[in-house]
Amino acid sequence: MMQPGITIMGLGPGDPQLLSLQAWDILNNTEEIYLRTRMHPSVSGFPGGLRINSFDYLYEEYATFEEVYEKIVDIIIHLGQEEAGVIYGVPGHPFIAEATTPEIIRKAQQNGIQVKIIEGLSFIEPVMRLLELDPFPQTSLMDGLELAINHHPPFPPSTPVLIAQIYSSEIASEVKLSLMSVYPDNHMVQLIHGAGCADPVVETMELYKIDRDIHIGLHTVLYVPPLPNGTSFENFQEIVAHLRAPDGCPWDREQTHLSLRPFLLEETYEVLSALDDEDQSALQEELGDLLLQIVLHAQIASEYGDFSMVDVLKGIHDKLIRRHPHVFGDLEINDKQAVLENWEKLKLEERDEGEGFSNGLLNGISSDLPALVQAETFQQRVKRVGFDWPDIQGVYDKIAEELLEIKQSKSHDEVGQEIGDLLFAVVNLARWYQVDAESALRQANRKFRQRFENLENECRKEGKEISSLSLEELDQLWDRIKKNG
Repeated sequence: MMQPGITIMGLGPGDPQLLSLQAWDILNNTEEIYLRTRMHPSVSGFPGGLRINSFDYLYEEYATFEEVYEKIVDIIIHLGQEEAGVIYGVPGHPFIAEATTPEIIRKAQQNGIQVKIIEGLSFIEPVMRLLELDPFPQTSLMDGLELAINHHPPFPPSTPVLIAQIYSSEIASEVKLSLMSVYPDNHMVQLIHGAGCADPVVETMELYKIDRDIHIGLHTVLYVPPLPNGTSFENFQEIVAHLRAPDGCPWDREQTHLSLRPFLLEETYEVLSALDDEDQSALQEELGDLLLQIVLHAQIASEYGDFSMVDVLKGIHDKLIRRHPHVFGDLEINDKQAVLENWEKLKLEERDEGEGFSNGLLNGISSDLPALVQAETFQQRVKRVGFDWPDIQGVYDKIAEELLEIKQSKSHDEVGQEIGDLLFAVVNLARWYQVDAESALRQANRKFRQRFENLENECRKEGKEISSLSLEELDQLWDRIKKNG
């Protein structure tokens, strides 16, 4: 007999024999049940004469699952307010991978409707049995529909993950693409079909093949074994925290923000050097060294209660979303220059809202930046508000003006100031040609160094000392080396 209020019943993973005794008792003593979907194997074992209603038709009427679930919730709440109440059956367990249950509970509480939960075996237990694995201590649970729209997996790859809702080749394909942003294409994974049903199937295959599997259906789950320990950000944070712990490294424990400052600068330049050399192997290593400095600073701040890595990540996460309303919001911008102008407008608003901050346009540009970088940053910043030459001829004229002023300078200090102005103007010229002045100068330095080393080698081959050569001989040798690259 139906009872007042709402009864939400878990129908188990599929095999009718896995229905709980409590569920069987209710099914054998009621006349009517509503199901989120009738496409569940346990329905075949329901008692005869039971009137079954399903919401399968809503999946055809609405464009998104969210709309379907919202409609189901509204209907169940309405039925729960009637004198007879309603029994609502869902696959598996009512609180495992079931979006409608929490919302029904919330709305029922608002309307003073009693809700009874009938436990059911979820898909997780039979999946783990088939894999012969214990999900503890670290297995992640993931909805395939959510992962399919992500550009990057939202879980650490050094832990295993169980991904449900792989119900079609299309979903499998999107999930595969998201996973392959982290995992190797040939990473071995397992597809589990029909766990908790009469004839389950477990297949082991390479990740890139999963969307080709012919068994994919409504009851397919993907298990992704972990990558080796040390492949997640969390693993790295633990290593750094251990180094700073009482039983860690004496040198690391003694470091402070200030003592680490030269290492941060050094590692940054080594990253730039790897970029200049286009050496991907070196870049990988140097990015790791730079990341170590970042995590060390966050760890030190955490120990003193100033902030933690969570705060760092949350801060930059919110800032990126806030400053990209054309990506994460409703603002429509397709032009690069318009993006930069809007970026500057948003930064100005942030400076106005911040306590103790000047709202000057150049505020926030570090005085510790290399001079060329700082000059270019100044110029880029003021350009966004229209403070720039109308065309490149103005830049050429400014360089000529500065050269003349150097020639006309009457003191050493005056020469120094005018050379500074000339360098600033040359940085402006580089900006107009969309050349990074700092990188260009580093490249020129590297080229000069290589050529001079070649010059030294040529002198050694000829058994000569560089200092013994005349300027004319050095020029001839230098020109020959330049022609050879």
